Amino acid sequence: MKSLIPAILLCLASAAIAAPTYNVLHIVSDDLNCSLACYGNTQVKSPNIDKLAASGVRFEKAYCQFPLCNPSRCSFMTGMRPGNTKVYENSTDFRKNLPDVFTIPQTFTQAGAFSARVGKLYHYGVPTQIGTSGLDDPKSWQLVVNPIGHDKKVEDQIHTLTPGQFGGTLSWFADKSEEPQTDAVGAAEAIKLLEAKKDGPFYLAVGFFRPHTPYVAPQKYFDLYPLDKIQLASGPMKDVPGIPAAAYASYKKEQNQLTDPMRKEILQAYFASTTFMDDQVGELVAAVERLGLREKTVIVFHSDHGYHTGDHGLWQKQSLWENSAHVPLIISVPGNTNNGKSCARTVELVDLHATLADVCGLPVPKTDGTSLKPLLENLTAAWDRPAFSQVLRGAPVGSTAPNFNPSELKKKGKGKGKGFLGISVRSEQFRYTEWDEGRQGATLHDLKNDPQEAKDLSSDPAHAATVAQMKTLLAEMKK
Repeated sequence: MKSLIPAILLCLASAAIAAPTYNVLHIVSDDLNCSLACYGNTQVKSPNIDKLAASGVRFEKAYCQFPLCNPSRCSFMTGMRPGNTKVYENSTDFRKNLPDVFTIPQTFTQAGAFSARVGKLYHYGVPTQIGTSGLDDPKSWQLVVNPIGHDKKVEDQIHTLTPGQFGGTLSWFADKSEEPQTDAVGAAEAIKLLEAKKDGPFYLAVGFFRPHTPYVAPQKYFDLYPLDKIQLASGPMKDVPGIPAAAYASYKKEQNQLTDPMRKEILQAYFASTTFMDDQVGELVAAVERLGLREKTVIVFHSDHGYHTGDHGLWQKQSLWENSAHVPLIISVPGNTNNGKSCARTVELVDLHATLADVCGLPVPKTDGTSLKPLLENLTAAWDRPAFSQVLRGAPVGSTAPNFNPSELKKKGKGKGKGFLGISVRSEQFRYTEWDEGRQGATLHDLKNDPQEAKDLSSDPAHAATVAQMKTLLAEMKK
């Protein structure tokens, strides 16, 4: 019997490093909400993402864990929640807190796949860091490409609400040049990698910058959206009585200058940038098909977080309203009988690491998420997992406390560094949000019957049981 032990160990070792059964093309858009035709938006033209949805499973209720670039990207690339990555702003490198954590590409590299990045997967500032690696994670990749295009050359022409600023404020520009923009350059470079690595296996991550502000796109995309056809957001706006002030804290004072004509210009530019990005998605998927890789490649598409476009009187991100936390998510697995259908279960971006490993036949990593493979195979499978999203309020964002610990904030007293978290739990019907563990307010909204989140039900006796249930879910998440 002893003579069999080395052979058994060899078999186990071989199984541990078995190659993935599929390649992966992982496409991430920046600051894209669910303003897509396949998600029911009637204004936006997104034919290529719609086509991808028709060949994959579209998740109707997918949510980010933190509606800000760096915390969200660190979370979905590792499969760990912000409470474990300890990343709550745009300056912290998650490796300082989790030096040995495995990321999605590392899981595939360990299995013998070629792992590469083109564009923005981890955080880097847009547009200031375009063309650089930004806050990248070198451990994740065997090769990186940092595209840079004509949009970097025209920054002095960009219209902005805050002179000299582009990425953190509303800004837009219709580019009349024929020179390729950064996302087009990125798509072309990604296609070169697909051609070079077509024999696989590979994990190729492609991060597009649009529609992140500044909303820059070629003029022809602006022409698709005449201003007189643009529809402005409706429903409840900012500072609704009874709603916690923290719910609106992402509002920026420069937005006071907005008029309805300006709002239409901004929406035109956001939609134009979305359609431009959609075309780049189409180029990638067409290359996969041309190279005969469609039946060998899992394609996943999503955004890093949602985005406000005037709803609740807000623009951009960093809130816990639905449009800020809700993201598009499409997963196309070759041969899946449910391709072309949608799943109404509530899922999270933190689930991606486990999911991609699982559908590709790799050992499922231990993460804070769970594999969505059961839902890909059975859209209505039993599922009791809600989605959790959170934001930071009241503390400096972006340049302070690289090892920020929210539990320490209240100990610091008033002044710089004081802050608190807002944490939201989303079930298939409700969203419940607590600010500072409820000390600064809470809300409950019925998204099934009130999709615009117009009525807070948190004090309604008829929904006391729902509030209690949501509180229990939040307490379990914090453990």
